[in-house]
Amino acid sequence: MWSLAGQHTGRTDVPLTARGEDGARALATHLRDIPFAGVLTSPRQRARRTCELAGLGTKATTEPDLTEWDYGDYEGQTSAKILATQPKWELFRDGCPSGETPLQVSARADRLLARLRALGENVALFTHGHFGRVLGARWIGLPVGEARHFLLRTTSVSVLGHEHDRADQPVIELWNATAGEPADAQPDPRADDNCMVKPRTIERWENEGGEIPHRRRKQTGSEPAG
Repeated sequence: MWSLAGQHTGRTDVPLTARGEDGARALATHLRDIPFAGVLTSPRQRARRTCELAGLGTKATTEPDLTEWDYGDYEGQTSAKILATQPKWELFRDGCPSGETPLQVSARADRLLARLRALGENVALFTHGHFGRVLGARWIGLPVGEARHFLLRTTSVSVLGHEHDRADQPVIELWNATAGEPADAQPDPRADDNCMVKPRTIERWENEGGEIPHRRRKQTGSEPAG
């Protein structure tokens, strides 16, 4: 599978792996009691399947703006292969030839977030790694280039909300929390070629029951595994 090999998977519609399906099922316990006003999913089958296995498929609406970054000429290539010929390349700064630029992805994220802010209610989003990172950065007003600091694993949960229920104080309440996976698990090749999630964050979340905070939550995102 492309995802297991660390290949950039944007518009290619690959299915979930067995590992991805297990991770998606683990999400159901943590999401089932949350009163979501809406559920939006990327049209890619790996996102839709994650949503279904997480128990929210019957409530879901397909949202094209949640699709992964269009990698253009870099579709199907690993970061290592790209850097071998373009050693200074950085996705969140440079984008992809014949694909999306950072400004285009940022505009797409801003358009979606504006709609969600107008709703003012809990919404579950099922999207992909790089676009999810852009959503997190733009939610708190950071330029798209700063998304490189926001690592996301597959089938992880992140929560975007507001401090004191104030729309002018966006915060990230939870980021990159993974249910049902050992803290010493190997890094996911889809997250980044040389990055690893901080295990203490996951361990603390699981020890506290894997609870997703309900107060002030506006959006809950879940990253599908491919």
